[in-house]
Amino acid sequence: MLPVVIWMCSCHSNPGKSTQYVVFKGVYSFGPEVKSFKDCDNGQEFWVTDESEQLELKYTQLKFEKPYEPVYVEVEGVKVRSGKDGLGSDYDSTLVVKKLIKITKEIPQEGCN
Repeated sequence: MLPVVIWMCSCHSNPGKSTQYVVFKGVYSFGPEVKSFKDCDNGQEFWVTDESEQLELKYTQLKFEKPYEPVYVEVEGVKVRSGKDGLGSDYDSTLVVKKLIKITKEIPQEGCN
C-alpha cells in the first residue's frame, strides 16, 4: 500500500498586512460631473470616490444654493491610479475616501488656497 500525501497551501497574497490609510487635508468640490479634491499640502488634484458614504451626504447637508461650492475636508483614504474611462479619467489619481474626519465651509487661509 502506498502512503497518501496531503499538500496544503495558504493562498493569501499579503498575510497579516492590512491597507494603511492616510489622512488627506484639502478642498473638496462636488456636483453632477465633478468630485474633486485639492490637497492643501502640495496642491495636487484628485478625482474622488466616496466609499465612506459620508462625504457626499455631509456635503449635500450643507445646503449650498449651487453645486461645486468648495469645502475644507479631512479624510482618511488611499490614492490610486485613475481609470482611463469615465468622469475621473482626466485626473492622474483618484482619492478613495474610507472615512470622513471633518467637513466645513471654512477653508483655511494659509496653505489651502
